[in-house]
Amino acid sequence: MLRVGIVGIGFMGMIHYLAYEKVRGARVAAIATRDKKKLAGDWRSIKGNFGPPGQMMDLSALDCYEDWRMLLDDSKIDLIDVCLPPSLHAEVTKAALAAGKHVLVEKPIALHVKEGKQMVDAARRANRQLLIGQVLPFFPEYAHAYQLIKSGKYGRLLGGHFKRVIAEPHWLKDFFNPDQVGGPLVDLHIHDAHFIRLLCGMPQSLFSTGRLRDDVVEFFETQFLYPDLAVTASGGVIGPQGRSFTHGFEIHLEGATLVYDFAVVSDKPTMNIPFTILGPKGQVIQPKLPAVDAFVAELTEAVKSAKQNKPSELLSGALALDALELCQKQTQSVRTGKMVRV
Repeated sequence: MLRVGIVGIGFMGMIHYLAYEKVRGARVAAIATRDKKKLAGDWRSIKGNFGPPGQMMDLSALDCYEDWRMLLDDSKIDLIDVCLPPSLHAEVTKAALAAGKHVLVEKPIALHVKEGKQMVDAARRANRQLLIGQVLPFFPEYAHAYQLIKSGKYGRLLGGHFKRVIAEPHWLKDFFNPDQVGGPLVDLHIHDAHFIRLLCGMPQSLFSTGRLRDDVVEFFETQFLYPDLAVTASGGVIGPQGRSFTHGFEIHLEGATLVYDFAVVSDKPTMNIPFTILGPKGQVIQPKLPAVDAFVAELTEAVKSAKQNKPSELLSGALALDALELCQKQTQSVRTGKMVRV
């Protein structure tokens, strides 16, 4: 049984805590948070843009620490799950790896590429796994697209478009602070940057246009320049609250096009286009996808990697670091109005 310690009990800390209850071969054995109410089990103040509301929790079977350093000293803990603000990821991760723990860090890996590289290097020196919670490849639509592309069933990948837009997240403090959360590119689009990197590798260069809020990109359109692929992405934040979230893709293959479009409108899930395969002879195929909890699947993969002490194909620190670099290059391109080499 892999024993997990969660550092940071905010929205994602709660989502991870609930997901571990469904993961075989692992259990949460400890938590760390500075919030004394949450240490006592009162999580009712927690809220986010999906999932259940916070509630009263029975933590009597857990070790509860006010200082995350005390959790790192707990010899019973095998995996540290870091759900702190991104500005703290590097510090806590490096300390946990030095303490001999495997580490799962909620995305993004860090706010700056230099910090991410330090984390990857620390994991290599410690011979421990650094796993980044890039959950998108575990959502059924994205997982099925990835498997179809890998299989070559519909021929070579030609490119595609990826989108991710949210309404202004007034509930999330410091969202537009580049030194705390990072803004829409680093906090939101990094999901698609990671998926693009997974499917296509790193581009040679990119060009982004968009609008800035102070020095942070608020909304963008990006062309990722490959020698033989046509790949674009768009995303960011809009002011109106009527559509709180939307994401989707159109992926072009030699023999088919994969389409998916989902939104939350008036607080109701709206499937604009379910996962659809447009075949070469006019077929329209909408396969029944498994009802998978993406976070349970993600954490199951992380637990497997930690138990075997082997890198994960989908959650590796190196892959997440590349995604962060793409987001930073996109920011650079919007600010300068110029193409940026990767």
